[in-house]
Amino acid sequence: MSFMKQLAGPGAGGRRILVRPYGLADRDGVRRMSDRLSATSLYTRFFSGTPRIPDHYLRLLDALDHWDREALVALDGDEIVGSAEYVRLTKRPWCADVAVLVTDPWQRHGVGTALVARLGELAERRGITEFGADVTLTNRGGILFVRHGWPAAHPTRDGAAARFQLPLPMPA
Repeated sequence: MSFMKQLAGPGAGGRRILVRPYGLADRDGVRRMSDRLSATSLYTRFFSGTPRIPDHYLRLLDALDHWDREALVALDGDEIVGSAEYVRLTKRPWCADVAVLVTDPWQRHGVGTALVARLGELAERRGITEFGADVTLTNRGGILFVRHGWPAAHPTRDGAAARFQLPLPMPA
């Protein structure tokens, strides 16, 4: 269920990134991602001024059922450099909310795209036809990511966030 992706990472040359499902043994690796995340990256992912990846988020990852709730991690060697997860909506089971977090050195190197593309494939196999994504209006990188992956997507505004409905499969 894992796959390798060649990406041009930080520094010189291409690096092979492994994308695979989150497992309980990844908890400390995800926690250590905090050391490579700016306050801005943490805010745009968790919509709060948290100084580290919150413990409640780690507990949610530990409770994945790998059907209605799924998460993937991206690894550069033994280091987790990104994560993405979806949570199926109870009242709209064909839709799942999606969220992505990539360490600052690996942002804009294709890690988020690789994670969301693979997550979308898994979601489709499980009957999910649409991702919903909330992106803070100040998260220019997140909005560009959505517009690059889904050029036809138009957000609705919900306070300080843009809400996108993203049909699956992800357009080529």
